[in-house]
Amino acid sequence: MTTKKSIRFYNDYEVRAVWDEENSKWWFSATDIVRAINDEEDYTKSRNYWKYLKGKMSKEGIQLVSVTNHFKFQAPDGKQRTADALDAEAVQTLAQNYPNNRANTFLNWFIYSDNTLDGQSKKKAYTLAESGLLDSVKPGTVECLQQIHAYLFGGLYDFAGKIRTKTIAKGNTLFCLAEHLHSYLKTVEQMPETTFDQIVDKYVEMNAAHPFMEGNGRSTRIWLDLIFKKRLKLCVDWSKIDKQEYLDAMIASHTDSSKIRILLKQALTDRINDREIFMKGIDYSYYYEQEE
Repeated sequence: MTTKKSIRFYNDYEVRAVWDEENSKWWFSATDIVRAINDEEDYTKSRNYWKYLKGKMSKEGIQLVSVTNHFKFQAPDGKQRTADALDAEAVQTLAQNYPNNRANTFLNWFIYSDNTLDGQSKKKAYTLAESGLLDSVKPGTVECLQQIHAYLFGGLYDFAGKIRTKTIAKGNTLFCLAEHLHSYLKTVEQMPETTFDQIVDKYVEMNAAHPFMEGNGRSTRIWLDLIFKKRLKLCVDWSKIDKQEYLDAMIASHTDSSKIRILLKQALTDRINDREIFMKGIDYSYYYEQEE
């Protein structure tokens, strides 16, 4: 039984995966892998090329697909359709026997992406829903945000869950000066959070605070969703928010929060207990932080 889904990103191409509970491993969409390697926009062309590759490799004695690894993925028309899926070993076999050298970079990404610090943190994020932590925290508080950060980055950063003592900046954006940070966070914590606009205002101010040395965005997006769930019985479907539009809106929010309000409002859903929404949210949240 498939209990969770994942979306990973390679050069802006989705590589979808489903979790096989019985065999305790991920299965990856074969068409997505071909599409990513070939840098191919057309989904149908990618699917047809995969069929060609499968036949070619079968004739060469390279068996990638059996009757046991077919899973349902959402097709471009929105419907769930059964498609070929490969486990991690088969993905590496495919890449190693690809007809051109374009698969080498993909293979390096695939093998090492989960072993990076972000990859390890993302694995922790996947388990948040079952950890019980989100049921015990007090949404909207600084302590809640610290607990989320400590969970995501504990054992990875020595400052996990700790408010920074140094002033930091990102690009041309200077975040709250370290000497004013504690008092600023108290002010943010006391901000009202009854309406949608109030919640977004609080989120924008917490982003301006940027209380940690690293990992602010990933932690604060979870923190925001907890407030939405508590106050409005809604959460954000982050898969509906384009990466560049989100990043641009957050930069602009330091002087004008209208863009981020629009993006968040359009992405709200009442599926607050839906595991797929949560898992996609983690995938997209980490995708926002990936360097291009």
